[in-house]
Amino acid sequence: MFSTDQASQASVIFVSILGSVAGNIALTALTTGGIFLGCGICPKILPRLQGATFTESFSNKGKFPSLLESIPVRVIMSDKSAFVVAACLAVQAGEMK
Repeated sequence: MFSTDQASQASVIFVSILGSVAGNIALTALTTGGIFLGCGICPKILPRLQGATFTESFSNKGKFPSLLESIPVRVIMSDKSAFVVAACLAVQAGEMK
């Protein structure tokens, strides 16, 4: 089994990678309106996402930290958001009426 220290370290690594990838996407797509994190784990680790590890990984992009610091990051708190999106896409595709 994993120790508490190992689990904590894995959590820090995950949050750092998530912040880095979200920042890359925000920069690539210039999502000045914001980024929405919708994975199921995000509401459970919200305090970590509000911490320095995530925010520094998100905005540490060479010449663009001030741009990324101005982009809001939101966490979708609903555990049913994936089902809502799937239903909306099915309606748009004409598969549901």
